[in-house]
Amino acid sequence: MATPLLQAPRLLALGDAAWTLEFGSDISTATNARVTDLADQVAQLRQNEPLLAAVTDVVPTFRSLTVHFDPLAADAERLGERLLALGQQGGQVLREGQHWHLPVCFEPSFAPDLPRLAEANGLTEAEVTKKLLDAEFRVYVIGFQPGFPYMGGLPPELSMPRLASPRQRVPAHSLAVAGEMCAVYPWDSPGGWNLLGRTPVQLFDLRLAEHPAMLAVGDRVRWYPVPLTEYERLHQLGQAGQLPRESFLEPRGAA
Repeated sequence: MATPLLQAPRLLALGDAAWTLEFGSDISTATNARVTDLADQVAQLRQNEPLLAAVTDVVPTFRSLTVHFDPLAADAERLGERLLALGQQGGQVLREGQHWHLPVCFEPSFAPDLPRLAEANGLTEAEVTKKLLDAEFRVYVIGFQPGFPYMGGLPPELSMPRLASPRQRVPAHSLAVAGEMCAVYPWDSPGGWNLLGRTPVQLFDLRLAEHPAMLAVGDRVRWYPVPLTEYERLHQLGQAGQLPRESFLEPRGAA
């Protein structure tokens, strides 16, 4: 099978202190892999390549990477040329993040949109939850709120548009889907995604100052079901800071 042609990256100026490289217009694993590959290259090269030493931050999205730099310390034109060359040379190496196995509870009060999604897609509620549990999700980007993971890998049979009228309050820890994406709301907030369950795990914890966000770009997530009693037990442990994140890590090489 022939290797698909990759779209050449576009270099765009973002003011006088940042460059953005766009790798395409689609949301896909292949495009996201090119973004994270360039982000990793920049992070490594800025340690010992003088031209990249002025880089202050990199911000990945689904299909682009923005590189911020100190305009007083950088040769902006040469830096842009270097970034474009790196983007053109980069491949589709998937960032290998952590593998997580996280609990989710499908208690009806946690899943108000489950019946409607099932009916709209010609499925039973049990079939919907099974497809969720059988799927492996990949974190494409963290955004919208601190720790909010946009995850690809939703089975196409579960695709559903956002709500026509967003809720004024979505409870924290809600597992939700919209379009072809899956996410978890780390905080109480407004939101228009379809709510299918709730996890007791805190995805953003300020008590963990070095890494408050649990998930990162490139991480993989699988779900396992828990009853309400187990959800409440785990939630209480989490609130007390007694639910180590490491307990939800899958061993390397696990299915």
